[in-house]
Amino acid sequence: MGQRRPWEVDDGLWERIEPLLPRVERRFRHPGRKRLDDRKALCGIMFVLYTAIPWEFLPQELGYGSGMTCWRRLRDWTEAGVWQQLHELLLAELNGANLLDWSRAAVDGSHVRALKGGRKPAPARSTERVSGRNTM
Repeated sequence: MGQRRPWEVDDGLWERIEPLLPRVERRFRHPGRKRLDDRKALCGIMFVLYTAIPWEFLPQELGYGSGMTCWRRLRDWTEAGVWQQLHELLLAELNGANLLDWSRAAVDGSHVRALKGGRKPAPARSTERVSGRNTM
């Protein structure tokens, strides 16, 4: 049996991710082209991220759809909060199995908006003697 490719999503991870993905109903009257399977799109996303190739260079031979399709799916899933939900789910599972070493955790609030905020910094003073024409 061959070695698993790192960008291919195994069944265990897929069982966790699939319920988090938004359901997209196919239009009845003008259905258009059949939508690429979500698991294949995820493998395409993982391939691009793993190999660091540009989206447009995703090889069609892999069967993961086009790079643009995978990019759009990544964008849509990000906007739907899929990755945050997955992160929380996996953290809860690992914590429940006592597999997290919290002694090595760090708290970072740089991505959290301060509701009341602090004092606003003063505007930077110019180091030039004369203001430029475009700053008046």
